[in-house]
Amino acid sequence: MRLLLTGAAGFIGYHTAQRFAARGDSVLGIDNLNDYYSVALKHARLSRLARLKTFDFARASVFDKEGFAHAAAGFAPDVILHLAAQAGVRYSMENPLAYVEANVAGQVVVFEHAAALGVPIVYASSSSVYGANSRIPFGESDRVDAPASIYAATKRAGELIAGVYAATHEVRCCGLRFFTVYGPFGRPDMAPWLFTDAIMNGRPVSVFDGGTMERDFTHVSDIVDGIVAAVDRICDRRAEIAPVYNLGNNRPARVLDLVTAIERAAGRDAIIRMTAGPRGEARRTCADIGLAARHLNFAPRTSLDEGIADFVAWFEAFHAVGPAALRLHA
Repeated sequence: MRLLLTGAAGFIGYHTAQRFAARGDSVLGIDNLNDYYSVALKHARLSRLARLKTFDFARASVFDKEGFAHAAAGFAPDVILHLAAQAGVRYSMENPLAYVEANVAGQVVVFEHAAALGVPIVYASSSSVYGANSRIPFGESDRVDAPASIYAATKRAGELIAGVYAATHEVRCCGLRFFTVYGPFGRPDMAPWLFTDAIMNGRPVSVFDGGTMERDFTHVSDIVDGIVAAVDRICDRRAEIAPVYNLGNNRPARVLDLVTAIERAAGRDAIIRMTAGPRGEARRTCADIGLAARHLNFAPRTSLDEGIADFVAWFEAFHAVGPAALRLHA
């Protein structure tokens, strides 16, 4: 298989590129290496991908139509996996235009490319599209018309754009709604990294709303299982493919449970500072994964304790090399 993968230097993109290249698929990774968080971390991921014989990389922004076309020129993919996005719920309140560029304009550019080539596309959506949905677990058929952040609104817009291209250009596509992904090489703006960094260095951990907020924390290895299955299924034109699939752990945990898991893995106690929660954050997320189980044989295997132990072990080893270069940009 020949796979065009956007967001290759990102957290999920890195792990996904590794999985496809390891099984012998030819992967062209595209990323703009923006500085939303440490570019050094993105280069560290790419340095590992560069060791793989079937992986190549080109730098470009998905919302730059000409630049993207130049980066992808000469590569004839069997399928496009579009994971590039501007991430971060809270930052979307500060810099909304960055989200419109990457998540809306970028979606159009990549779908135009898929339509021109006549190839299928799997793209990243987000559990944030469910907004303040009170029905638990979140199902793909639930209403998603009340996003609580600019980030969520742009990810929902991406789903609507995909639907238009499916209807008007016959682009075979499906979106994957990821639920709170964590693991080695994870993002420095996410709670597992922030909490681990604070606990390891004796700093207070800021916990919102008494630590009772719940998240469907999902280890990246389980997410990659679902991504690979979706890509394989969409390439089989005889197989039914749904417009969207939830990919989550289906076992939500309180934020305080995350802190406890890090304490156990790190062998250190947290200094906890309770604070009010930010705007745009859901109180609880939980994925109904029945559809993904039926179509993709999706069955997450990693418990929170196992996954956090894996992350903390990586965090300690990786930061022994040079932690200063990997701080989140202010």
